[in-house]
Amino acid sequence: MKTLAIDIETYSDIDLLSCGVYRYAESDAFRVLLFAYSEDGGDVEVVDLARGEELPAHVAAALTDPGVTKTAFNAAFERVCLSRHLGIEGFLDPSQWDCTMVAAARMGLPLSLAQCGEVLGLDDKGEGKMKEGRALIKKFSCPNRKGGRTLPEDHPEDWETFRRYCKRDVEVEQAIRRRVARLQQPEWERELYALDQRINDRGVLVDEDFVRNADKLNREYLDYVLDEARRLTGLENPNSDAQMKRFILDHAGVQAASLNKKSIDDIEGSVGRHSVAYKALQLRKEFKKTSCKKYPAMLDCACRDGRIRGLLQYYGAARTGRWAGRLVQIHNLPQNHIKRIDDARTMAKAGDLDEFMTCYSNPTQVLSELIRTSFVAGEGKTFRVCDFSAIEARVTAWLSGEEWVLDVFRNEGDIYCETASKMFGVPVEKHGRNAELRQKGKIAALALGYGGGTAALDAMGGGKMGLSQPEMQGIVRMWRGANGHTVRLWEVLEKAARKAITENTQVTVNRGVTFRREFGCLTVQLPSGRRLCYPRAKVGPFTKRFGGEAREVDAIIYEGVNQTTKKWCEVETYGGKLTENIVQAMARDILGEIMFRADRKGMEIAFHVHDEIIVEADGRTTLEDVEAIFAYPPAWAEGLPLKGAGYSTPYYLKD
Repeated sequence: MKTLAIDIETYSDIDLLSCGVYRYAESDAFRVLLFAYSEDGGDVEVVDLARGEELPAHVAAALTDPGVTKTAFNAAFERVCLSRHLGIEGFLDPSQWDCTMVAAARMGLPLSLAQCGEVLGLDDKGEGKMKEGRALIKKFSCPNRKGGRTLPEDHPEDWETFRRYCKRDVEVEQAIRRRVARLQQPEWERELYALDQRINDRGVLVDEDFVRNADKLNREYLDYVLDEARRLTGLENPNSDAQMKRFILDHAGVQAASLNKKSIDDIEGSVGRHSVAYKALQLRKEFKKTSCKKYPAMLDCACRDGRIRGLLQYYGAARTGRWAGRLVQIHNLPQNHIKRIDDARTMAKAGDLDEFMTCYSNPTQVLSELIRTSFVAGEGKTFRVCDFSAIEARVTAWLSGEEWVLDVFRNEGDIYCETASKMFGVPVEKHGRNAELRQKGKIAALALGYGGGTAALDAMGGGKMGLSQPEMQGIVRMWRGANGHTVRLWEVLEKAARKAITENTQVTVNRGVTFRREFGCLTVQLPSGRRLCYPRAKVGPFTKRFGGEAREVDAIIYEGVNQTTKKWCEVETYGGKLTENIVQAMARDILGEIMFRADRKGMEIAFHVHDEIIVEADGRTTLEDVEAIFAYPPAWAEGLPLKGAGYSTPYYLKD
């Protein structure tokens, strides 16, 4: 046997979606019910563990045999659950596993087995995922209304369908695997997946006492604010949209179409800062805040040893292959700006609302800023946190050949000052001459690298800075004039993509980036050797909106998941977007190299966020050791100036 394809059905009294597979499988109630497998692509067999059958000895042995590659769709689920089922201390070795979901994601396909099969046409052939699965999982894999298990003998016909469903999932996984196997990726990609799984297996410790008391403070404070809103408005339920809209209309004469945060911000300007309606809206914003919901989420996910595992989804971001956050969503943690954060954290951990409100006028904001500090280093250890400085700007300049930008980074200059100086033609110093221009240079550098215009500037905060539309147009024009090579890159990448698609040819451009049309996709080979995929790419008419007007344009079109509707559909791309994808993908590969370096030096990565790694270190690993692995580029990025800066902390925060 060389490969063993697996799908399992399980039972647990823990909710899988909200708590994650590690917590799910840790429950005393956890059971593996069915084990379906295929040896080397052969017929699928089903072992009914729930009814007393046992795994064949050679199959059980294969689960720990390094000579047998285990495959599954979302292999982390099978690997973690089977680790528990087998009674293994720790977890099965991820280097022996190959995830078909990840392989599909590399081809730009959905992360859902059902949706992936549908996109590949398996449903049309009667080979797709069985539709009955969701109801059967609810019946046999989740607690029933009485809180116990529904057993096979309770519904024997449904159980037989459940067996067929489990078998079909292996067949679907194998059919998908045959199709995605055409995309060959470098060996280091497989090794990075294994490292990612080891990081998820290790997890990160949370201060459960702090989290529990912070959550308690938040709930008590929100109850207090809701009571204040009742007293102020006289409403039975100020949480009701309908009641609050009527109150605003009656007391301020303003008809509110919506009461989301943006709408409230707009309405407040119309009701008068000293009106009762204004005060009611302020209170509503307080008790509607959701950022502190991460506290109970942490408690739900924490395993018995206090560590949260499975925070990161490998290849979770379509196209670029970047990681996506799971469970607690560490990629969107609120920033901390509290000056005396130790004091605030100690007070929150004490859990006394009266004392907390005495010291802080906005408790929910303070608790929100303390969320990061829930993650703590283990006893006798500390976090060494290090991230890249302006990694996307560096990669963009290296890829485009924008030498003046590279020189700024090589000389450790201030890129925002130098950008402003180039744009406005005067010296700009952070705390000196023309310092007021630095912010304009900063917003331009952050917003405009991927072909964006005034809308991109506004989204980055241009309007809040007080910039008018003509001023923003001027900034766009000046930035593009100062960054001619970057502007040229957008055009080069779009022309290369169009040519590869329409002429079915290979086109190599800057730094060896290569476009091809192969197996129905537009592929882009990066300098690292990894390839990005745009499924079913073509050039043709595409309808898009310009303001309120729909217009047909000649565009590069591919198929992907719409991030708003989550449905598979046609998507447009263009030079600026291709630049963004390629730059972010290269930044991801650079972070992967940093993770390899850390691992080779025995550093234990607790988790990572965007372009930052958090090492849980003992006294043998210094901050300088961690910063050193950020200081030079991978072999494939010769001449790219990199720099990492870090800090040490007993708990996670944004320094």
